[in-house]
Amino acid sequence: MWIYCLLDVIMTDEHRIRNLSKATWVVIVLFTFEVGAVAWLVAGRPQGPARSLPYKGNAGYPEYDRPGRFVATNPDDDAEFLRRVRERAEAQRQEAKRQRLEREAAEQRAMEQERERRTGREHPDETTDPQPG
Repeated sequence: MWIYCLLDVIMTDEHRIRNLSKATWVVIVLFTFEVGAVAWLVAGRPQGPARSLPYKGNAGYPEYDRPGRFVATNPDDDAEFLRRVRERAEAQRQEAKRQRLEREAAEQRAMEQERERRTGREHPDETTDPQPG
């Protein structure tokens, strides 16, 4: 029983231990043997089963039976939902169109600059004299 209680103290989450800190319970059970083990079972061990979910808000309800939980409805019956979906889709289409036009304009400017640069090489400027003198 003493070894069981010592392992139980060590393996129990500290926030679930009652009355004293975990380190204090380990010392009590370790040095007082059977008396410490009985004290752990009576005064320190958590009461009730461990919670199944890691978060503190678990009130014992399964997720889908939780009171106040939003119940999904058929989106086709929800006019407000459909209106928001259409507005969002239209806004995304407009943004994509704007970005595409900006990209095409930037590509067009780059092509014109490249064309001007190339034509400048093929036809040297006649105002400059190629021979010094």
